[in-house]
Amino acid sequence: MASWIYLVVAILMEVSGTTCMKLSDGFQKPIPSILLFVFYGLSFGALAMTLKKMEVGVAYAVWSGLGTALIAMIGILWFGEAATWLKAVSLLLIIVGVAGLNMGGGLH
Repeated sequence: MASWIYLVVAILMEVSGTTCMKLSDGFQKPIPSILLFVFYGLSFGALAMTLKKMEVGVAYAVWSGLGTALIAMIGILWFGEAATWLKAVSLLLIIVGVAGLNMGGGLH
């Protein structure tokens, strides 16, 4: 159970870091630029703790897949990016793929 908590923290920190990357305006704004590195550091630390008890393939798929889905939704909702049917279907496929990997195992 602790592995899943670490993984959720890793995902939230990665999404925060990616959001700060967008907000940094190409490293022109200092606060989001600094936070980008802080959040990514915390994300990798939490992901490393996750890997103590979880298979790397599953952990990385969940981390990258859900992170991608969340950041795509933030892009649409917060940054006004286009919401297309192709994006929606693609996000659904990511979630289905992550769920499928989880059903195939995950903790050791």
